[in-house]
Order: sequence, then C-alpha cells, then structure tokens
Amino acid sequence: MFLLVSTVQGYYCIVAYLPGDCEIEVGKLGTFQFPSGFYVYTGSGLSSLEGRIGRHLGMDKKRKWHIDYFLEKAAPVAFLPVVSSDQTECEINSMFLKKGEVVAEGFGSSDCKCPSHLVFVGDYPHLE
Repeated sequence: MFLLVSTVQGYYCIVAYLPGDCEIEVGKLGTFQFPSGFYVYTGSGLSSLEGRIGRHLGMDKKRKWHIDYFLEKAAPVAFLPVVSSDQTECEINSMFLKKGEVVAEGFGSSDCKCPSHLVFVGDYPHLE
C-alpha cells in the first residue's frame, strides 16, 4: 500500500453551515453565542494544504484549533483551497470580514491582528 502525502502549501477557506442558534465553548477562548447561518473560516496549510483540509474533514480527532470546536456543531459545505504565495491568510480573511461580521473575537487569530478568522455571513453566501 502507498500513502500519498501532498506538500502543496497554501491557504484555505471553509464554508460551514450552522443549522440553529447555538452556544459553543471554544477552548480557552471562551463560550460564544453563534447565530444560525453560514460562516467562512480562513486558515493555512503551510506544511500540507491537503493534510490540513483532510484533518478538518476527519471525525475522530482531538480538538487542537478553534475551528475544531466549531465544526462539532457546524457542517462544512465547501472547502476553497488557495495555492498562493502572493496572498496571506489575513489578506484572504479581510475580504470576508468586509462581507460579514465577527461573532467570536479572537477566533483563529491568536497569532495575528485580525479580529477573527471566522466570519458570519448569514444566509447563503454570495462570495465573489
């Protein structure tokens, strides 16, 4: 048996749907009230984009990142890989911040100045 491991680096966006209003404890960050609707999370896979996305799709995992807590309640509906060295995770995230709102301050952004890397976009997102 062969195991193929991609070493493609880049960034990704997860579009996830939360079917009902819900309170979620996000590790040490705290507990937040999340309204139902669509969210976009921006992250990085700088060692392996494929590996990071695969991990987020996995069901049996330890909670390591803020998004792990959120995806226990929300269903991922799309993954948007961005294979780029021209843009950064924060630049990509800023596009979504302009179209939505921050529900959980500091979510996924403990290593940058962004208010959050999880953006609530409400109804089905029409993202350009």
